[in-house]
Amino acid sequence: MERVWLWRLLFLLQACDFCLVTASGKQWKKLRERVSEAVKGYTPCNPDNCSCHLSVLQHDLQPFKRGISEEVMASTIQRGVGAHYQIIGHKLYREQNCMFPARCSGVEHFILEVIDRLPDLEMVVNVRDYPQVPSWVQPTLPVFSFSKTSDYQDIMYPAWTFWEGGPAVWPIYPTGLGRWDLMRDDLKKSAAQWPWKKKESRGFFRGSRTSPERDPLILLSRENPELVDAEYTKNQAWKSEKDTLGRPPAKEIPLVDHCKYKYLFNFRGVAASFRFKHLFLCGALVFHVGDEWQEFFYLQLKPWVHYIPVKQDLSDVRELLQFVKENDGVAEEIARRGKEFILEHLQMRDISCYWERLLSEFGGLLAYKPKRNNSYNQIIHRTSKTEL
Repeated sequence: MERVWLWRLLFLLQACDFCLVTASGKQWKKLRERVSEAVKGYTPCNPDNCSCHLSVLQHDLQPFKRGISEEVMASTIQRGVGAHYQIIGHKLYREQNCMFPARCSGVEHFILEVIDRLPDLEMVVNVRDYPQVPSWVQPTLPVFSFSKTSDYQDIMYPAWTFWEGGPAVWPIYPTGLGRWDLMRDDLKKSAAQWPWKKKESRGFFRGSRTSPERDPLILLSRENPELVDAEYTKNQAWKSEKDTLGRPPAKEIPLVDHCKYKYLFNFRGVAASFRFKHLFLCGALVFHVGDEWQEFFYLQLKPWVHYIPVKQDLSDVRELLQFVKENDGVAEEIARRGKEFILEHLQMRDISCYWERLLSEFGGLLAYKPKRNNSYNQIIHRTSKTEL
């Protein structure tokens, strides 16, 4: 009798295992089909003359198609939501104060690169992390910001970090993350040292606790370190282990060392995350959490084509990690497409091109001829910095 009972139990367990495998197979089939449909419906963008990103520029300037009056510009300047710049006679001028000088310098580098081809104009450039023009503000104010959500009408520009003014991360980036051209080269070299077959099949994340929405990944790592290696680092606001979820802060890891892993996580910070573009160059599969925050180049990066989209509450993260581990070929192809997109469509020339087209079209919307403020300093080219 006991033997019969054991055989029945064994049969039930085997049947249950079969059910799990079948359910898992159906689950992966659905995700594989999602990838396939996304790739089939994807049309690569036009790489000529930074046309890839022009729909963003056109969308952001749409509220001003009837022109920008001198009164609206004066009101924008008066609000003090950014640094006031003027371009007069192919020379760049700025008010005395800038809240973050290195960030202003990163912006000015690109403007000065193209200034000989720009019309006379003036604009307000926000170098804070957060956008400044909620959708309910009327009339819409022409404020340039590097990042926003759909609740804001700021005009997006390529962030200062493409040159300088990025976050200082001690000790690996003590002067701040910048020089996208140099970082591209460093990451390409690291990616060559860590081809897909040599990478660890684990998720990876290092960063400070900017937001509690990162907590589930840290907790998953503590529960299942073979699935994901995720730890909190210390930031300037760190006071105790409470700020790193009850454990000592982990060491900072240079971006080039992220390339050892197959799956890299990107979270928003206060606004969009500066690391997003870097992660692709490792040749790793990027897990992008949430889709609320945007930069000017995000729109052409497509979920399932270039990266894995993850719900903001991370409720699907375990399933997605298991999916890519069991579908390695699919994961590698998404990673390859993501890397190729950034390599081909986010070069330094694309950044300069976007700045030129943005400011040229914006200048054409001014319904008046700007007059130079004689109290402003002229901004001139400085010696190039190599921070990395």
